[in-house]
Amino acid sequence: MTPLRPLFLLDPDVVFLNHGSYGATPRPVFDACQEWRLRLEREPVQFINHELPGLLRRAREAAGEYLNADPDDLVYIPNATFGMNVIARALPLAPGDEVLTTDHEYGAIDNAWLHVCRKRGARYVRRPVPVPAGSDAEIADGIWRGVTPRTRVLMLSHITSSTALRLPVEDLCARARTAGILTAIDGAHAPGQIPLDLRALDADFYTGNCHKWLCSPKGAAFLYTRRELQPMIEPPVIGWGYGEHRKLAQNPDYVDALQWLGTNDPAAYLTVPAAIAFQREHDWPRVRAECHALLGESLHRVSALTGLPPLYHADHQYAQMAINALPRIGDLAAFNRRLFERYRIEIPCLEWNGRQFLRIALQGYNTRADIDALLAALAAELPGGLTKRGQI
Repeated sequence: MTPLRPLFLLDPDVVFLNHGSYGATPRPVFDACQEWRLRLEREPVQFINHELPGLLRRAREAAGEYLNADPDDLVYIPNATFGMNVIARALPLAPGDEVLTTDHEYGAIDNAWLHVCRKRGARYVRRPVPVPAGSDAEIADGIWRGVTPRTRVLMLSHITSSTALRLPVEDLCARARTAGILTAIDGAHAPGQIPLDLRALDADFYTGNCHKWLCSPKGAAFLYTRRELQPMIEPPVIGWGYGEHRKLAQNPDYVDALQWLGTNDPAAYLTVPAAIAFQREHDWPRVRAECHALLGESLHRVSALTGLPPLYHADHQYAQMAINALPRIGDLAAFNRRLFERYRIEIPCLEWNGRQFLRIALQGYNTRADIDALLAALAAELPGGLTKRGQI
């Protein structure tokens, strides 16, 4: 198989173990994006006014095939935070209503829902999910115990950012549908990292990034909305795709309203099909499986070094990204800087619920040598680390 590291633009002097933050774009996909930008600049009027509607339609069709969703239920947006803001602002929450979630959610998403709930007089209820995690059934039951007669929305990450835990959203979406509760899923880390079938998942709303694990250029994401709920959605910016002066009509109640927000650069959206094709060409199911296996090995090696147990009940609860507990370090930011400045290792160190963690996020360009470098740095830098070199 073709080695993947030369196909990415990453600095060869950096051990890059942080694909989860912003992703990384392969050179052929980056080149395709530049071609779209050049085509736009050669004749912007013809491109935007006449060619772009059809091009965006074809890009949505490619995403729809990949996600198993009708392209008229999908619209491209800049990022998943944008998508979740659209969802939160659209729902008719009233005083006393509750939005149920977990204590693992991404901070920007928490902010969006807290803002909307405060304005509407609703409650944002965070249900704790312990780490180490229990079984999927235990996680689902624990979250569902937070449901009350006032619960109107269940908002969950598909894969959490802080703990990289794959939540049992399939089970919970099914329970919510039976109970008449709306579901909003934050799939920022899902597309490209795990197989995703939106029809089978059957969520009411789903937003996911393409620029992380699908490896598209930065600024490409999607919002899926169940067809009968689309009239609820209002764009954050009223432009040519909304209202009586609508110029373009593909799906005027949904797609146009969100797609035509004013002049912007659509190149990242138009390049999503190239990212899908790149992963198909390089047998991405195999790449994902190899990354998952290397990650499992890495978690056990870090646990052996720190003496702290693994944090997942089973290996299907993480995909290509996972966390290890760290001994109490103190200044975690300074520790993180040392890993980069002394060892050129790009990896997030984070604090969650008063505990400190290391998050390893592997993509097809990573190798066992990258993990060896991380273990050597940890052996030197962790408290008492110099005495642990023989354990790596």
